[in-house]
Amino acid sequence: MNESVKETPFAAGAFRERALSQRGRPPEHAWRDHGDHKLNPDLFAYYEDLDMRAAAVLVPVVDYGDEARVIFTQRTTKLRKHSGQIAFPGGSIDPEDRSPEDAALRETEEEIGIARNFVQPVARLPDYLAGSGFRITPILSVVRPGFSLKINPDEVDAVFEVPLGFIMDPANHARGTAMLGGQMRQYYEIKFGDHRIWGITAGIVRTIYERLYA
Repeated sequence: MNESVKETPFAAGAFRERALSQRGRPPEHAWRDHGDHKLNPDLFAYYEDLDMRAAAVLVPVVDYGDEARVIFTQRTTKLRKHSGQIAFPGGSIDPEDRSPEDAALRETEEEIGIARNFVQPVARLPDYLAGSGFRITPILSVVRPGFSLKINPDEVDAVFEVPLGFIMDPANHARGTAMLGGQMRQYYEIKFGDHRIWGITAGIVRTIYERLYA
């Protein structure tokens, strides 16, 4: 790693290098190493028996020089699942999608209008297993500035950016507890201004930290 990357650990270039040389086991073998089930060990058996639907999300890291920023969406309250929550753009992998990357790029364009020619997929994280029945593949990506947003009001209420350095600071990763599915569960949460990032999205952020920055 060159000196400029060491001096700017939260630049998009440094993020790209770290994503390509992740710590831990290869992503395809590492789903057990990360996620909310680490905080709730009884979920391991539940997830292994669950017939899961494939999904993908894009983790869009915008190249603003020395301090990259990460795009998040706030889901509309019209949605049946996870309404109003903070999320990465993404969704189910459809039969016509050629790969998780293709699905994440398609969903990003459909939800918030960022054209795929502005996005460079870099690497996958380990699949994130959700209690709602989805096996989610997070796609780490670098986004070139100059894109235009076009928010789909049927899916997204708002879009905002958070400095990469902020969400990669473990001091900002709190643990919460709530009654979910009839069981008391632990989860990660990150507060940024008026925004509360928690659940699946915060779990993916935590996985990025564990594999790239810890």
